[in-house]
Formats: sequence, structure tokens, C-alpha cells
Amino acid sequence: MQIVLIVLGVVVLLYFARPVVLPIFLACAGGMTLKPLIRWFSQCHIPPALSAAVVISFLVAGVIIGFIQIGRPALNWMNAAPQHIAELRQKSQKLFPRMARFSQAADALNDLAATEEEQKKAPAVELKTSRVPILINWTGTFLAGLGESMVLLYLLLASGDLFLQKLVRVMPTMSDKKRAVDISHEIQQQISNYLLSVSLINLGLGLIVGGGLYWLGVPNAAMWGMLIALFNFIPYFGPVAGITLLAVVGLLTFDTLWQGLLPPAWYLLFHLLEANFITPVLLGRRFTLNPVVIFVSLIFWTWLWGVPGALLSVPILVSLKVICDRVPSMSHISELLTSESNSIFDNLKLLRLRKRGAAADSSASVS
Repeated sequence: MQIVLIVLGVVVLLYFARPVVLPIFLACAGGMTLKPLIRWFSQCHIPPALSAAVVISFLVAGVIIGFIQIGRPALNWMNAAPQHIAELRQKSQKLFPRMARFSQAADALNDLAATEEEQKKAPAVELKTSRVPILINWTGTFLAGLGESMVLLYLLLASGDLFLQKLVRVMPTMSDKKRAVDISHEIQQQISNYLLSVSLINLGLGLIVGGGLYWLGVPNAAMWGMLIALFNFIPYFGPVAGITLLAVVGLLTFDTLWQGLLPPAWYLLFHLLEANFITPVLLGRRFTLNPVVIFVSLIFWTWLWGVPGALLSVPILVSLKVICDRVPSMSHISELLTSESNSIFDNLKLLRLRKRGAAADSSASVS
């Protein structure tokens, strides 16, 4: 009961303190990813403060360029959303006439069900409030959190291994000190390898998809390619959102159904290649996490922190798995997180193979 209460208290704290806790988590994930680059600069006799400033400057410049490239076409597309919805409805009625007849019949039934007084009643006038203040508030909150993450990321990179040294001093015994150092280094290595590999894979996927959309004649192909690269960071839900979005864009761009399905089919083809061949080959068995646990973690962190939580769900799982592998008392949690099958049936098969090998060796020695 105490453990359950502690877990619930931590969840409540993470939910209500997300304006403070979320920038810390994002900065820690970024620090683990960029720490090898800072160490490489240190080997070149460049101070950590200067190398961190250079890395953060390039990172901020890349984020600004990305927002400019995505922001303008995205705002234009969102402003024309009512027109796009009307065009999509008209094209869907042309492509699927049976569905159009069904919707017309449903509207007719609703009109028949309405009373005469309701039909004679004057239509109500709705006052639509402007969404500009809400958008300004959301943008200000987002920029404030991003600025806090960048400042904290710079401090983490500029401080070098100061935090690890303080952690080692706090540990009571030498074995605890050694275990803390091993866990810290392994978490940094695993998170860095994972995020860098996934970033390169998603960047390549976005370039390929954007190039294919440009070749198909889809407008703003570069924007859609960058959005696909960002969506692919989110497991399961990201590719589904990307396929749905490209299906809508394809139906709005082309007149026929088969041409409209070419953009999502193009993305689906390369996503299947990436998910089933490229990513397993590049990442290997270092990140053999249970797919069920990944899905549950994705749902939990998305509910807790939204899109940033979805991006952090897999790195948090990787860190938890590294800690559980190093702590003997948490080995059962590590077994739950891994996707490798070590069932009793596999052990029985291995035992039978060993017995057969021993019998063959004994018969060969007798002969």
C-alpha cells in the first residue's frame, strides 16, 4: 500500500508540476544525447563551456530554421482549413456516391423528425470568439518552456561531469559509487545511440518522403516531409497520423482516387521498410523492449505531458531498463521490459539439443 501511494503521489506531482518538470526531462534527454559531442570537443582541448555554446547555437539555429520552413506553409494551410474541408467533402461525394446518398438520406430523416415549430424557428446566431489570444498564450508558454530547456541544457553540457562527481561523493560505499558511474555512463551511451540513430533514420525518411511527394506534384512537399520526420519520433500514433494527413492532402491535390492514395502509399511503403528492416538492423538488440510496454508507456506519458511526453516515452523506458539491469533487486522489472523470449519451452528445447549433442559425442567416441 505504501508503494502504491508513493507511485500515485509521483504521478500526481508529475502531472501538476509539468511546467517545471518537463523542461528538466527534455534538457536531461538532450544532455545525454549531446554529451559524446562535448567529450569529443574536450579531446580537442576546447573548454566545455565554449563547446556547449557552439552546440546550443547550432541547435537553436536549426530549430528556428525548421519553424520558419514549417510555420509559414502550415499557417497558410490552417487558415484555408474551412475551404479544404469543403473541397474534401465535395470530392468524397464524387468519389463515393453511395456514401453521399446515405448522408443525404440521413439529413432528410432529421428534417422529417423535426417539428414544425423547430423548422419555423429562426436560426440562432452564434458569436465566434477570436482564437488569437489563446494562440498567443499557448505560443508564449511553449516558447518559455523551450527557453528554459535550452538554458538548462547549456548548463548541463557546460558543467561536464560535475553532476556525476557529486553523485559519486554522495554514495556511501565503493560498490555503490562504481555502480552509479556504470549506470550513468551506460544510460548516456544508450540514450545517445538511440536518439542519434532514430534522428538520422527519421531525417532520411523525411527526405525520401518529401522527395517522392515533390515528384508526385504535391504542393509544399518539403513541409510534409519535415512533418513526417517529426511524426515518426512518436511510436505507433505518429505513423498513423502521418498516413491520415497524407491521405487528406492527396485527396485534396488530385482528382482521382488512385492518385490521391499515392502519397500515403508512398509513405507507408518506406515506413514498413524502416520499421521492419532498417531500424532493427541499425539498433540491433540493444533496445529490445517489449512492444506492449512501449505502447502502454506511450499512452501514459502522452496523457501526462502530451506530445513531449510521447517523444520522451521510449528514452525513459531505455533508462529504466538500464537501471533495472544494473540493480539485482530490480531484475524482474528488467525481464518484464525486455522483448527477448526466455520461456520454459525455449529452455526445454535447449536442454534437448544439449542432450542430443552429448549423445552424439558419446556414440562417436565409442565408435
